[in-house]
Amino acid sequence: LKGAQECHRKHGIPASLTIAQAALESGWGASKLTKLAFNIFGIKADPSWPGRFVWMDTREVFQGKAVMIPAKWRAYDTFEQALEDRTKFLKRNKRYSSCWKETTAAGWATALQKAGYATDPLYAKLIMGIIEARNLTRFDNLEK
Repeated sequence: LKGAQECHRKHGIPASLTIAQAALESGWGASKLTKLAFNIFGIKADPSWPGRFVWMDTREVFQGKAVMIPAKWRAYDTFEQALEDRTKFLKRNKRYSSCWKETTAAGWATALQKAGYATDPLYAKLIMGIIEARNLTRFDNLEK
């Protein structure tokens, strides 16, 4: 929570979005990827990634069909590293430039989906469902 709010303060990514995205991508902290690599945002290790990585199957949606494929994932030593790297990842990749124009969690969720952060066509809806079910927007008030 503290890290999500700090990310919101410093970079403008709503804390509610960060919390919900981490919950969704990590299976509420229970996923194998989270336990092995502290990768709570499901960020793959593309050729620009200089750090450690792990191989693990992932569910992707192609032409409306879910398939399992092997993927190379970024590995971190802490959740804080994962949070910091996610911000860098989103800033470095031009395809996410539209996200930075958003000020709300809904705007961010939609922009992430449109930019291809995940292949699930319901990605933004799933994130917003978590935010709404748990009233996570209360953490977006940074005046406290």
